[in-house]
Amino acid sequence: MATTKKKTKTATKTASKKSTKAKSFLSAPVNKNLSKEAKIDLYRMIVGIRRFEERSLRAYNQGKIGGFLHLYIGQEAVATGIASLIGENDHIITAYRDHGHALAVGMSMNECMAELFGKHTGCSKGKGGSMHFFAPEKNYWGGHGIVAGQTPLGAGLAFALKYKGLKGCAVCFLGDGAVNQGAFMETLNLASLWNLPVVFVIENNGYSMGTSLKRSSAEENLAHRAEGFDMEWGVCDGHDVFEVREVADRAMSRARKELKPFLLEIRTYRYRGHSVADANHEKYRTKEEIEEYKRTKDPVNVTKEQLISGGILSEEAAKKIDQEKKDEAETAAEFADESPVAPRSEITTDVYWEVDNDTEGKLKGTYFFND
Repeated sequence: MATTKKKTKTATKTASKKSTKAKSFLSAPVNKNLSKEAKIDLYRMIVGIRRFEERSLRAYNQGKIGGFLHLYIGQEAVATGIASLIGENDHIITAYRDHGHALAVGMSMNECMAELFGKHTGCSKGKGGSMHFFAPEKNYWGGHGIVAGQTPLGAGLAFALKYKGLKGCAVCFLGDGAVNQGAFMETLNLASLWNLPVVFVIENNGYSMGTSLKRSSAEENLAHRAEGFDMEWGVCDGHDVFEVREVADRAMSRARKELKPFLLEIRTYRYRGHSVADANHEKYRTKEEIEEYKRTKDPVNVTKEQLISGGILSEEAAKKIDQEKKDEAETAAEFADESPVAPRSEITTDVYWEVDNDTEGKLKGTYFFND
């Protein structure tokens, strides 16, 4: 169900109208104009993220990956849908559950898996790990481990767009656990006050680490908080990639054209724990709850069923895509395993830009505190 501050748009009221709902979002202009190949590519990306995450989990259990590993399994349609709308002057920044967003913007499984393995061929030279994927050349700015720490940076990206007179928007992803952080509230205030072209996307999977939304937030309708800052808001489901695209397109288009911020809450779900280290994820929620979401709202299955029922995809083609992505993830794991670790000299690089680029600034001692 998608809603906005100004009006409510209900695509379906009962489970029996599931096909009607799918049809309504597929027929929205932003989706209707997609080619058959483009729709299949959305499915291909969703499957790819799922298989990458499953393979990375296996690598973690094999001892190939150290540190944290926050899996995106169950939320794939969110990153896929929004990344498919990104234009030349649009930018993306996100939190620590960043693998799905990285792949969705076009980063390769090889560079992402190598980063998880801590190898020099990784997207951050093996120095960032799971939480710090970056691809500036793709306008993808990470991957941030501090809860809500990326939100003022997202507003900063939007400020830069406005300052330079570029027609674009910044999309800043955050989890439901970040909405209660002071930095986020301060950022909403400035984004509204300064009319910044930023879309804040709350990926509400229902749990802040091990705490349910009901226990962590007095107001469970998180997008409503935008009203306190005179900001437009919207809510939609995150298992239907075409619904995500339809709602996010309106928010992003408005940000670009009117230089106005938007708070979009996308209701989704994670199958695994907060991170792989969260061994109690089936104690603070029931197995039945997890299985019900898998049965009725799994992004892979929902998208496949929509495309098959629409005559766009066949079962045979879907199986082929699935195998291709499994093979790609396996190849990425082999690439990462065989890749070298960073040479010892790399320990002092990528610390300060001034030093790495041999500028005059490096001679000033405390240059990094100066303007």
